[in-house]
Amino acid sequence: MVQMLDEDGTVDPLRRRARRSRRQMPLWQELPLLLVVAFCLAVLIRTFLLQAFFIPSGSMEDTLLIGDRVLVNKVVYDVRDPARGEVVVFRGTDRWVAQEAPAPPTNFAGKVGRTLSDLVGISRPGEKDFIKRVIGVPGDRIWCCDDGRVVVNGVPLDERAYVSEDSPVELPPNPKECRSRQFTEVVVPPGQIFVMGDHRLVSQDARCQGPVPIDNVVGRAFMIVWPSQRWATLPVPQTFADLPQSNAAPAGPVPVDPDPVGGVVLILPVTATLSVLASSGRLRRAWGRRLLP
Repeated sequence: MVQMLDEDGTVDPLRRRARRSRRQMPLWQELPLLLVVAFCLAVLIRTFLLQAFFIPSGSMEDTLLIGDRVLVNKVVYDVRDPARGEVVVFRGTDRWVAQEAPAPPTNFAGKVGRTLSDLVGISRPGEKDFIKRVIGVPGDRIWCCDDGRVVVNGVPLDERAYVSEDSPVELPPNPKECRSRQFTEVVVPPGQIFVMGDHRLVSQDARCQGPVPIDNVVGRAFMIVWPSQRWATLPVPQTFADLPQSNAAPAGPVPVDPDPVGGVVLILPVTATLSVLASSGRLRRAWGRRLLP
């Protein structure tokens, strides 16, 4: 190690004390601290920024399959309302039939594991959490069918890009169950959205359970993150860009995919984690060791 010497060739005592003060704490002390910081970051991110949700049913196939995990942007709707074509997670109203929730764990280890996984946002959804695609926003007029297609503000949707299996068109509409493709015209009330599942044959959605208050929306699902072979984004289909604005919507062009926040939110946890590691000095030392011949 090269030492900094004074003009007379002696070691500067101030530099010696500075080197001692910069010594890192032992790994056995630093590692628990880093784990606590990482856990706190995960809880903050889960609470305010994004959360991972498990897909428990086939109502969004083939866009989302059972067992997929999606990242949900929880801040984007703090600055704007949901847009047509976006996939959203929301809490169902009293009219919405509760999903089958998994049985809660009975042993202590299971309860602790479930609590921790819920804190960091990787637990299974509650029985009132749903994920669907936004078809209509406040003021939209929606009905089916025009040649078998859903109509929004007089324009039939081309849903072949995301609807895998539609409901039968020959069945008469029934407001109490979503077995038929047909439903009478609905004017989406102020402050609410009209949502439908991509797998219309099995999806129980706004056709028979009514619109959803925007206040109930948890956030926008913008990416599939698990399993790794299904890693993909969830963009807004092009068909929604051609729809006219409703009377309740502000004037201006309809964006195809108005979610610039999603990518930024995804980077935040990675950046925060790297910052914590870099501040400890161990990341820099490990990087330097790898660069040595």
